[in-house]
Amino acid sequence: MAKPLLFMYIFKPTKNSKNSISSISNLCDALDVSEKELNQALALSDEDKYVSDSVPKADGSLRIINKPHNLIRKIQRRINKRLFNNLVIWPSYIFGSIPNTINEYGEVTEAKDYVSCASKHCLAKSLLKMDLKDFFDNIHFDYVKTIFSDFFSYPEDVSSVLAQICCKDEHIVQGALTSSYIASLCLWDVEHELVVRLKRKNLVYTRLVDDITVSSKLSNFQFDMTIEQIKLMLLDKDLPLNNKKTKVSYTSIEPLMVHGMRVNFKEPRYPADEVRRLRAAVNNVERLASEPGYRVTFAYRKDFNRCMGRVNKLKRVKHEKHEVLVRKLKRILPLPSKKDLKRCKISVARLEADYSLKGGTFWYRKRFFTVHERLNVLQRVYSKTSAELRTRMKKVKPQHED
Repeated sequence: MAKPLLFMYIFKPTKNSKNSISSISNLCDALDVSEKELNQALALSDEDKYVSDSVPKADGSLRIINKPHNLIRKIQRRINKRLFNNLVIWPSYIFGSIPNTINEYGEVTEAKDYVSCASKHCLAKSLLKMDLKDFFDNIHFDYVKTIFSDFFSYPEDVSSVLAQICCKDEHIVQGALTSSYIASLCLWDVEHELVVRLKRKNLVYTRLVDDITVSSKLSNFQFDMTIEQIKLMLLDKDLPLNNKKTKVSYTSIEPLMVHGMRVNFKEPRYPADEVRRLRAAVNNVERLASEPGYRVTFAYRKDFNRCMGRVNKLKRVKHEKHEVLVRKLKRILPLPSKKDLKRCKISVARLEADYSLKGGTFWYRKRFFTVHERLNVLQRVYSKTSAELRTRMKKVKPQHED
């Protein structure tokens, strides 16, 4: 008997290859690292694996960010590219820091950003939002290991090694390159079952990393049973909810918002007050630009780039004000100082000196493209020197590093 259509398009994350990594030696080949490098990475203490830092959160508390050791970063980057990016087919209800869905012609059929996530809930009349508490801290080493052993079908020793590379203090952490992928996969074997059950009630479910959203086209839908179903799913993985952030909203009371966007329409929209704030931000940058000599300062460049980044969010939703605001900003682009001229010359000389030994490293590539960005500013005044430096940089392009 054929399965109902419902089960044909709601699927769990899937591995797109039956091949497996059968040994540590195979793992090194797959990641293109030597066993010596792998053993060095595994020998690092948790304190040496990461350097901890903190950044302020919106609520005033601090978010701990961990910067991985160069060797850990290198291996995690290979894990992302060769395992998570290459081998995982992501379902339509998961969003966040994962690759867009691409068809056989190389076209994006589904973006995986917050705008696409919000679009799933357009025209909703009832909305449930839930937030996982300390999500990364609660994804334990054992669950990470299970992802590699059960989802990827890798043997015990390979799964253990991969989990050690991805974890610190027995859990994943903010700052590790692999953490967002693991967070997206941590419910791989149970989440799709919940999505199917909710679909039977004509509910739409999405998860963007640790933000769960469920919507209904019915007015005043009662989410009590839905909340309990989600709690049971998370309990199975020892993942606690942030109960303070569990919220039910109805369109009859307030505009429904998902990831900062209104979803009362056919397509997600930014709220009017956000567009007003963007116009005010652009006006502020115009005021700063009018101050003598300020356009060459680092402070202006920082304010300008932040403002341009915010304005470019409007392009994603094809907002009519995007082009207007961008035109205003393009008239007051940051300008280079003599200090920038000197810095670019020194930076290019250092790239030339380091090319033979470091030209294939991640950090060399990062420095190379940072200099390119600085030359974009430099050419606005020092076009001849900028062109000369670009010619020199063509000879020291980063070597292929995967």
